[in-house]
Amino acid sequence: MVAIALCVIGCQRSPLPHTTTATTPVILKLSGWGADPTEQKLLRQVLKDFEAQHPGIRVKYEVIADQYMDVIKTRLIGEAAPDVFYLDAFEAPFLMSQNVLEPLDAYIDPEFDLADFEETILNSFKYDNHIYGLPKDYSTLTLFYNKQAFIAAGLTSPPTTWDELRTYSKKLTVDQNQDSQIDQYGYGIIPELARQAYKIKAFGGQLVDANGYAIFASEAGIKGLQLVVDQYQKDHTAAQKSDVGTNSGNEMFGQGKVAMVIEGNWAINYLKETFPQLDFATAEIPIINNKKGTMLFTVAYVMNKQTQHKTEAWELISYLTGKEGMEKWTATGFALPTRKSVAEKLGYDKDPLRSPFVAGVSYAMPWQAGKYPAAIMNNFDNQFISALLGQQPLQQAMQRAQTQANKLIRAME
Repeated sequence: MVAIALCVIGCQRSPLPHTTTATTPVILKLSGWGADPTEQKLLRQVLKDFEAQHPGIRVKYEVIADQYMDVIKTRLIGEAAPDVFYLDAFEAPFLMSQNVLEPLDAYIDPEFDLADFEETILNSFKYDNHIYGLPKDYSTLTLFYNKQAFIAAGLTSPPTTWDELRTYSKKLTVDQNQDSQIDQYGYGIIPELARQAYKIKAFGGQLVDANGYAIFASEAGIKGLQLVVDQYQKDHTAAQKSDVGTNSGNEMFGQGKVAMVIEGNWAINYLKETFPQLDFATAEIPIINNKKGTMLFTVAYVMNKQTQHKTEAWELISYLTGKEGMEKWTATGFALPTRKSVAEKLGYDKDPLRSPFVAGVSYAMPWQAGKYPAAIMNNFDNQFISALLGQQPLQQAMQRAQTQANKLIRAME
């Protein structure tokens, strides 16, 4: 129903753009989801800088704290959506296909320097040869490891292959009191599809086919996922957050419950602020099946096709994703710039903690799963955890997840 409603809206004639007058500033509405106070404060400062340079435009920044995409889709149907809003790459294929976003190609001129964007990131917001969003920042995944735990285990460098990671995990799993209660696991597992998809790809598997149907239960996909199940069930050197009484991979690692975890760039500031005594380092994810792999998470600014202020909306998007605005936005390091020139200027490719994230862009797998990703993600997550806990064989669990996901997708088409 949402798809049909959005299609009706998208097929309507787009309004003509209004122009800024000298006496009445245009009010642009910008919507995004909730973030930590530091991030929101920084964005408000960048928006203030934009307004100083564009006196005819005022930006009303709105935080949608809960059910962000449901709210955005509802407002698009009701023609009450913001002029500019955040769009996660995971949700982008559906909205791009509904003709409710303004294509940005006609607004982009040579001075904007589109080639400066990392191509892998930019491609996440392309559909039918049009660009519908410009990525504001990104993160890949990287291995975090506890340096003190490594020293205690006699390890001098991070693992470079998944077999090495499993070997390291055995050395890093510690029962200090010899009471059969493990005090530190070698590795922290985050079983969600967003953290496992690159393992499926490592053996030639895919999440979806060309028509958007789930195909992750292939023989190739199972090979990658079996690595996780074996380490958890056979080696007993890995733990989930629920096994150790924590709420996230960051917390597992920060509390010393696990010596290694695979996390995003967002974990760096969190760990430094929350666990200042923790001595940690990062490294690229160990290769699997002789292939490098990681995930790419990114968010773009997009323009509502029905906005009455297209010229001004583009001015805002181009500033926020331009070289000046992006440098201000990413200078503190909590987010990584999608422009190569900004990343080079800020030195993130040489930063000891952030360089592995930057290195991963060239081979990262974008976090996307067709037009109906929730059906795929939710069914995978439920069934994979069941297999991880030994409640059913992995092949059976993945086949169930795939079948149910595709049943839902067919119902939504």
